[in-house]
Amino acid sequence: MDKATYETTKYIKGPMHQSLRHDSAHKHVAGSAEYIDDIPEPAGLLHGALGMADRAHAEILSIDLSAVKAYPGVVDVLTADDITGVNDVSSGGRHDEPLIATDRVEFHGQTIFAVIAETRDVARKAARLAKVEYRDLPFWTDIDGALENGAPLVTPGMTLKRGTPETELDKAKHRIKSSMRIGGQEHFYLESHIALALPGEDDDVTVWSSTQHPSEIQHIVGHVLDIPSNAITVNTRRMGGGFGGKETQGNQFAALAALAAKKLKRAVKFRPDRDEDMGVTGKRHDFRMDFDVAFDDDGKIHAIEANFAARCGYSSDLSGPVTDRALFHADSSYFYPHVKLTSQPLKTHTVSNTAYRGFGGPQGMLGGERVIEEIAYALGKDPLEVRKVNFYGEKGSGRDVTPYHQQVDDNIILKVVEELEASVDYQARRQAIIDFNKTSPVIKKGIALTPVKFGISFTMTAYNQAGALVHIYQDGSIHLNHGGTEMGQGLYTKVAQVVADCFQVDVDTVKITATTTAKVPNTSATAASSGSDLNGMAAWDAARQIKERLIAFAAEKYGVPASEVEFLPNRVRVGDQIFSFGEFAKLAYLARVQLSAAGFYKTPKIHWDRAAGRGTPFYYYAYGAACTEVSIDTLTGEYLMERTDILHDVGKSLNPVIDIGQIEGGFVQGMGWLTTEELWWDGKGRLRTHAPSTYKIPLASDRPKIFNTKLVPWSENTEPTIGRSKAVGEPPFMLAISVLEALSMAVASVADYRICPRLDAPATPERVLMAVERLKRA
Repeated sequence: MDKATYETTKYIKGPMHQSLRHDSAHKHVAGSAEYIDDIPEPAGLLHGALGMADRAHAEILSIDLSAVKAYPGVVDVLTADDITGVNDVSSGGRHDEPLIATDRVEFHGQTIFAVIAETRDVARKAARLAKVEYRDLPFWTDIDGALENGAPLVTPGMTLKRGTPETELDKAKHRIKSSMRIGGQEHFYLESHIALALPGEDDDVTVWSSTQHPSEIQHIVGHVLDIPSNAITVNTRRMGGGFGGKETQGNQFAALAALAAKKLKRAVKFRPDRDEDMGVTGKRHDFRMDFDVAFDDDGKIHAIEANFAARCGYSSDLSGPVTDRALFHADSSYFYPHVKLTSQPLKTHTVSNTAYRGFGGPQGMLGGERVIEEIAYALGKDPLEVRKVNFYGEKGSGRDVTPYHQQVDDNIILKVVEELEASVDYQARRQAIIDFNKTSPVIKKGIALTPVKFGISFTMTAYNQAGALVHIYQDGSIHLNHGGTEMGQGLYTKVAQVVADCFQVDVDTVKITATTTAKVPNTSATAASSGSDLNGMAAWDAARQIKERLIAFAAEKYGVPASEVEFLPNRVRVGDQIFSFGEFAKLAYLARVQLSAAGFYKTPKIHWDRAAGRGTPFYYYAYGAACTEVSIDTLTGEYLMERTDILHDVGKSLNPVIDIGQIEGGFVQGMGWLTTEELWWDGKGRLRTHAPSTYKIPLASDRPKIFNTKLVPWSENTEPTIGRSKAVGEPPFMLAISVLEALSMAVASVADYRICPRLDAPATPERVLMAVERLKRA
């Protein structure tokens, strides 16, 4: 390389910490990004459709499938008798989720057979022709019904306790007992579930699945077909959204496609339409929180007891860890001197609920914020004042231990909140809103500033591991593969930046390849906000191994100390010589240097004893704060999002523009959960909000009119994460709690802020109107 090139090439394109567009952004916009349904169809492809029960809870007395089988174009009808392995697709090891129901159905829409046909349309039409005779059984679809009927738990609950709340609740000056209902949420990813299975020789089968957890799909298919994991390859290039809905819920579609493909020796695809997808896949858990809190004149909490009852559906799925995480975040950002928190994962005759962005954390945190709100209205204080009084203290302050006995030693929440409070002129704006509400008879405004403290790591310790595979080819191009999956969040881009940074090459040099179980085995789900933390570190480890080999090779070959081998932008300096990265890779190949490595990472320091309710389940915390202003029409209950300002902590961002996008998207999705997204089952146990016509997610026009998002500029993770960054997937979701709190203040104005409005979530216009009328009467 000539001297002029050496001196002018000072930077690489796309290192860590640089804003870089999502690797597929242009493809998403142009429609050229390839999803599973875009893959050219194999010759002889068959299509599958589910045969679904139309009872919420019943014994199956008989099934007549003769009309289904006789329908023109139908090739086969699968029943439980066709399963060669185990009739179970449960993820938690409780074996309570049959792939195909046999003698009993436990929710409306449960699969009782599957049709395989020449076309998707034929399969769907034929599936409706079955004649099923049932004997109806008692059923319940909500938390109240479960409690009234003494419903069992789908998995054991958990208790977190510190101090002696049972005796301390009587010792503070003030005490409130109350409850809150927190609604569920449909994932509503743009791409519905889909699986394409291709049979191979012997036991082999290849599955393309829209999944966040390829290894689990591999295990489930193996169990259902009774074949080893090494015979199954699962591929996932990208998903059209996941949000947790594709962590376990893709199991049934992949298993059915593989089962049919191996039986019929033809490729088989399952792609439910939106109604079917919403009807047969799990959602965010509904909760009912009942609490008892004692506090002083300043609003400082002295003791609290709270129970979180959850609608879990008919099987356990992920309800255990979801309800656990709700308890982990029921403290929100607040120190409870004496605390007892319990969970009740209740069985209901609805589809089994599952992972959703935040994984129970949002429900727990919202409960914690309701406690603060109740105290504030009882004392006639600004809720922000009560929040500050109760914040966790600095390490060693005596106010730094969670209900699960983990020390909060990286606390920055007060600094984040105070910076946002000052930058948005919160105090002056709140007073101006109070003044406005005194003179405006119909339109009322509200403002709220709420914090976020979210623990990062899987609470199942074994999931906190990742692998990666890195190859350097002779021309210097790099091949990257890891266990993380891409669902639009930019994980592939970030991990490519990590590898590019390590070798000091342009990110375009790094080829991002589809996630596959054939390259990196035993992967964890891309969930718990840990995708970049885990896979970034694993990729860095692989790159480090190769880099160390290259340094040793160059030092030996050219007789220089290792310190004289330097990776510079797109080149390598060895003593006084300069090589392009491609030239250097070729030299290493000719010298028989291994240019491939498998990297591995496991999160340190974490451990958890669930039975004892003690441990360090989280590696670190991510923090943030949001201030939202709203206006409501007290005659109709309609509302507008006037302004939102966000200050969020992502440590030293790996990619600021992608992180800001995640924060904004998470906020809007959280806003939908707390306002318009309402799930409703009818008296027959049928989900009636099962399509865009009846289920309302936020539109672009629903976002705040003024929407300002900033990253905390001074934050850097105190733990040695990849690039000292922090997770960004889930924590921003809970910034939207500021929306519900602002709506609450607007409603409270009709009773001069003397009564807590107790808005349940979602705060639909109807609920807002009913709350306004209730407070007017009061």
